[in-house]
Amino acid sequence: MVGKETHVPPGLNSIAIPTFKNKTFEPGIEIPFTQAILNEFIQDRRVKVVNRAEADCILEGVVTYFVTSGAAYGISGFTSEYAVNVIINLSLKDRTGKVLWEEKGWSQGGWFLTSFVSVTNEAAKQGAIQKAAGLLAERIRNRFFYNF
Repeated sequence: MVGKETHVPPGLNSIAIPTFKNKTFEPGIEIPFTQAILNEFIQDRRVKVVNRAEADCILEGVVTYFVTSGAAYGISGFTSEYAVNVIINLSLKDRTGKVLWEEKGWSQGGWFLTSFVSVTNEAAKQGAIQKAAGLLAERIRNRFFYNF
């Protein structure tokens, strides 16, 4: 359930969320994070998600860091669990381009178990990225509505 109270300034009734930029070596990492944030705002319904030309404000993001690293090791010394970590910079601008707020270093992590099958590992990695994106999107939505 979503409450109606917000701390968003009057006049910000719509938002555009263009595809984030990717400054990492992980192809496509910007897509799950952009999608998760879009979904958060669409489901929330307190502001309308529209295209850039119609928006009162624009939330832009840059994925600046992504890493996958061993997090746990089995008795044989092989990695049994990996951690993923991503860092995103965000800026919210009004329709004139004036920065309303800007924050760097939004970080979120996740974990996935390994397999001896590389396709299974990639699917598990993508699942961990999706989960991290969802958690980060929820935090960003809360930042927008409650900590303006």
